Amino acid sequence: MRFMETPDNATDVTHAADEPTGIAAQDWAQASAAQPQYRAAVVDLLGALAYGELAAFERLAEDAKLAPTLDDKAELAKMASAEFHHFEQLRDRLTAIDAEPTAAMEPFAAALDGFHRQTAPSDWLEGLVKAYVGDSIASDFYREVATRLDSDTRSLVLGVLDDTGHGNFAVEKVRAAIEADPRVGGRLALWARRLMGEALSQAQRVVADRDALSTMLVGGVADGFDLAEVGRMFSRITEAHTKRMAALGLAA
Repeated sequence: MRFMETPDNATDVTHAADEPTGIAAQDWAQASAAQPQYRAAVVDLLGALAYGELAAFERLAEDAKLAPTLDDKAELAKMASAEFHHFEQLRDRLTAIDAEPTAAMEPFAAALDGFHRQTAPSDWLEGLVKAYVGDSIASDFYREVATRLDSDTRSLVLGVLDDTGHGNFAVEKVRAAIEADPRVGGRLALWARRLMGEALSQAQRVVADRDALSTMLVGGVADGFDLAEVGRMFSRITEAHTKRMAALGLAA
């Protein structure tokens, strides 16, 4: 998972109350003490994020091999470094809350690795679209979840979702390629639609496989999403995807 978006097309999470209530108004110590299952959900969440960041580091380093210029290669290397720093933050946080980082990440490795195998880009432009469109869907999902987290965990999650610059970089390169050869647009639009379907399916599978995480999302933990809210959440994610496609100059 690559977690980034440009400022003008990020998912709007302002639907949450301006004044946090329940768990969202508590710090980690308060929330984890009051809700034992909440701790398990947070460990799952941080484990999934940590593995996603580690995989993003590896993928960006690999994508750099496809870069057409040395400047592009250096830009991706810088982004890869930022992803690894995010991974370190999440790993350290898991350790701080007495969770073993590798054990927290392992349940998500197979699903995420499978997603990346199924959506391996065939060239530089497909790699950029995957990072911008496909991985940003995951970022939207975690931002939505963050609105219901305790203040300490929420701050960490939002921090590691900060754009490393890949969003604007991808938009600039893809739009320039389409301008140079409009036929590229059709191929990349089909690729982006495939990524959308695969990313949503993968996210749903991950949540369904983890009881604590799915229970939090559908309301089994205080202040979680109810089923109707889950539907609205995915509608917002789909809307953000449409905006990203427009930013790239592609038809959704």
